[in-house]
Amino acid sequence: MSKKRILLAFLSFIILFQGFHIQAQEVRKRLETLNLICKEKLDIILPKAMRENNIDMWIIVNKFGHSDPLSEDVGGGGPSDKWSHGEFLGYLVFTDRGGDRIERAALGARGNRSLYDIFGETKDLRKFVAERDPKRIAVNMSEKVGVADGLSYTCYLSLIKDLGEKYVKRLVSAEKLVCEFRSQRVLSEVVAFANACELTRKIEDRALSNEVITPGVTTLADVAWWLKEQHWAYGLGSTLRLPAVFIRYPEDPYGSEITSNDYHIIQGGDLVQIDWGVRMMNFSTDIKRIAYVLREGETAVPPDIQNAFEAALKARDIMRKNIKPGRTGAETIEILYRKLEEAGFVRMEHEDQMTDLDHIEVNIGMHSVGNQGHGAGPAIWAEKPFRHELEIKPTNFLAFEFMLYFPVPGWKRGKKRYIAIEEDVIITENGVECPYPMIERILLIR
Repeated sequence: MSKKRILLAFLSFIILFQGFHIQAQEVRKRLETLNLICKEKLDIILPKAMRENNIDMWIIVNKFGHSDPLSEDVGGGGPSDKWSHGEFLGYLVFTDRGGDRIERAALGARGNRSLYDIFGETKDLRKFVAERDPKRIAVNMSEKVGVADGLSYTCYLSLIKDLGEKYVKRLVSAEKLVCEFRSQRVLSEVVAFANACELTRKIEDRALSNEVITPGVTTLADVAWWLKEQHWAYGLGSTLRLPAVFIRYPEDPYGSEITSNDYHIIQGGDLVQIDWGVRMMNFSTDIKRIAYVLREGETAVPPDIQNAFEAALKARDIMRKNIKPGRTGAETIEILYRKLEEAGFVRMEHEDQMTDLDHIEVNIGMHSVGNQGHGAGPAIWAEKPFRHELEIKPTNFLAFEFMLYFPVPGWKRGKKRYIAIEEDVIITENGVECPYPMIERILLIR
């Protein structure tokens, strides 16, 4: 082998080693951040959430191969190697015994040694509960909130057998407790989520550029698969099998939408929109971006599209000024629609239900975000009835999402230009704040 080839092989090894070293550092950084978040949530948020919902004890049940969705949030894991009821089963138990700290016990379950106070066996549950004699015991059963519905039927049967009849009568749903615990954030969470949002925005901007799209060659599916590859490149997860990269054709009599498919080749004149997010550590983002593909001879976005986009920004500013903590989502949505109507917009109750009136219509679909897709916190969205009634509080993460339908001269009545806006924002005492640059222009693809 020549000296040159040996040198190239050596340099390649060094680069590869450095890459592994950087990845190892990133993995450690993310894990340490998750541990910090978990500690802060248990110390700061859990006592408040339990007391606001009049919960004395919260029991999370884990079975081998079926850990509750909340386990990661509380620094717990699957059951230990203790055999119980013909299965590996364990309990994470949180008890409000007064004071600043919620007592944390792992009975037959794995719990972070730096976070949990008591360790025992599954069979200890009845005696443990009796010694504390809680009046209301929350368990993860919910008709309305998926992440608060982690208790399977067979785990429930094991739980009631271990608890005994006296305490089974005191079981209540943990859904409101889970919503409060999940949606109220500590500072380390805000920082981690902001980083995930900024990374999402940067990747979407790259996807809607000539780095990825060659008009006349690239399909919508090509863009979607490129986005999917970024999950692997950055060590990210996803809440979607395939990202939504879509084009709306409102002049079509059926108002069709083409999404992430192989047969549509992106061409000049297309308005391409992305609805996508990443799962980074224990956080999921949900952000939209939009780009216009220039036709030959064009240098800017056509007026009808630009006018629709500017109308969307105007609507965004109106809504942003009128979202405040201390109100429910239901109260807030009425205020937002009233303010929009005062500015000349028309309320659309349900998405895509356009009228044939020559007005700009707006549909609001804001939801909680941050954990597992749409999250468990308050929503400003008529189609989310339970979360719609939750109070908006400081530190809530919100997907600031709405759809605008803009009439275009020459189009058939009832067919309008569709602009979708979605940003991941944080509710503070000041209202809506965004941890990264919000969309201010339509991206251009040449």
